[in-house]
Amino acid sequence: MNLEIQLQSLIFSLIFGMFFALMFNLFYRVLFRGKIVFRLITNFIFVIANALLYFLLLKIINNGIIHLYFIIMLFLGFFIGNKKTKVIRKYKLSAIYD
Repeated sequence: MNLEIQLQSLIFSLIFGMFFALMFNLFYRVLFRGKIVFRLITNFIFVIANALLYFLLLKIINNGIIHLYFIIMLFLGFFIGNKKTKVIRKYKLSAIYD
């Protein structure tokens, strides 16, 4: 894998981590409220959908090659994005939250 593709993959991983944090904070009430069975199902679907999206997009960028530093950038993007988007949790965005 050449350097240009690695840089694209690193930047993509960072941005996807921020996107994942945004989605996590948007769906925070759905993921952590309600009965345990409902929470387990919604968390499972949420994680599987986001992981599938990440790997499919990574497949387009670099044929699905995953390195440790892509995962590190993903976590770094999540922590940066979570600090910036945590404010979203207090807003009532949908009737599904109640």
